[in-house]
Amino acid sequence: MTVNEVVKFVDQIVFDKTGKHLDDIQTAVIAGTWERQTYDDIAQKHNVTKNHIGDVGSELWQLLSKALGEDIKKNNFRSTFERLHITSSPIIIQNKNKQNNNHTFNFSSQATFQYNKGEQDNNTQKYKTKTIYHDLTLAPQIIKFHNRETELQTLTQWILNQNTRLTSILGTSGIGKTTLVKRFIDLNLDKFEIIIWKSLKYPKSLNLLIDDLLQVCKQEPEKNLDDKIKQLFNILTNNRCLIILDDIQNIFTPGEIAGKYQPEYQDYQTLFKLVTETQHQSNIILISQEQCPEMESLDIELYPIKSLEISGLYHPDILQNTGLKNQDIWLDLIKLYTGNLMFLKTITVLINKNYDGEVVEFLAENTLHITQQMQSYFQETFNRLSPIEQQIVLQLSKFETPIYREELRETLIETLNLSSVNFNNGLQSLQQRYLVVKIKEDKVMFSLSSVFREYMRNLN
Repeated sequence: MTVNEVVKFVDQIVFDKTGKHLDDIQTAVIAGTWERQTYDDIAQKHNVTKNHIGDVGSELWQLLSKALGEDIKKNNFRSTFERLHITSSPIIIQNKNKQNNNHTFNFSSQATFQYNKGEQDNNTQKYKTKTIYHDLTLAPQIIKFHNRETELQTLTQWILNQNTRLTSILGTSGIGKTTLVKRFIDLNLDKFEIIIWKSLKYPKSLNLLIDDLLQVCKQEPEKNLDDKIKQLFNILTNNRCLIILDDIQNIFTPGEIAGKYQPEYQDYQTLFKLVTETQHQSNIILISQEQCPEMESLDIELYPIKSLEISGLYHPDILQNTGLKNQDIWLDLIKLYTGNLMFLKTITVLINKNYDGEVVEFLAENTLHITQQMQSYFQETFNRLSPIEQQIVLQLSKFETPIYREELRETLIETLNLSSVNFNNGLQSLQQRYLVVKIKEDKVMFSLSSVFREYMRNLN
């Protein structure tokens, strides 16, 4: 069993017994204990007392002992679960929140759950069985969730209340898109019969992706793609499914305007359109660094689609337990790196190593330092841009403050002989990649993020 499977399994038991999912500290205790950390290690990592961690752990072990009929303690938690993992007989959990309800948990690599709901009929107990498939092997484990409650509520409203069939979660790398979606899943595992998380970091054809989805649902794929798509939509129609496709930007063509599909992945466009146009009870979430063209071309008044753009986090709490000093100026550091968690993580390592954690000394140099990790990310990002976009960002990087659209346009047309059509297409594409920010004042202005601008200046 992986740590994600263990956390998910315990979360389901706790929810069945209490009606509440694991909170962040409870999750940390389960994950930390599985990874053989001490209570003191867990407490220090999450900025709470060792006694508090001990109290939380004691309550969890009592609850699990009662639910599983095992004497579970911190020192035997992992060994007990590893033994249960290879047990051939299922474990029955009695649910006190739902009358006549038993939950059967079968451990597997795809975390398969079976729910048996009893119905009384002429004093004879009858059972309806529905198989639940949760494949979150590629989903991240979330220990901390920072200040995204508004976005979480929005996502919950769209999917659970409005049944938005296709939802895009958008923003630059490291901004927290994946964490937000995983947190939504952790809180709503019981709302879906099928949950499947797939990464397109190394994309595969739609044909092979649907094969994977069908196999998770224990169905043998048909031979041709059309029939496989029909199989998939039968599942989406007859079950409440949640399918997450992460790193969607990798199916688009590098060196072209944002959102242009690579020829071998053009079939994805057909799938996304069918998801919005076909009646079913399921939800697809796309996580991407650039917008899918369907999400902009389709009318949101007519189609069940939504896009949620994620921006930086500006709260000192995100630097807790990083080893940094001078907490009163943490917010200055966060603003300097645009609230991007990936940038802050790598700059935190640098400050700890080179400045002994003294944020005040780092900021006193008045330098926006671009770490090696940031350089690698921005180089990859720049290489994905079309030549027109590269010209625009190179020009924008020369300006310390936002520039009016007309001024930028005239500069590019005069110096680079760029047509008005190419200029507008390139500027729109950069906004779809979340690399250029539009600012509305008396006239429309545009700017690069401070970190990307510094990288571009060094590139020059």
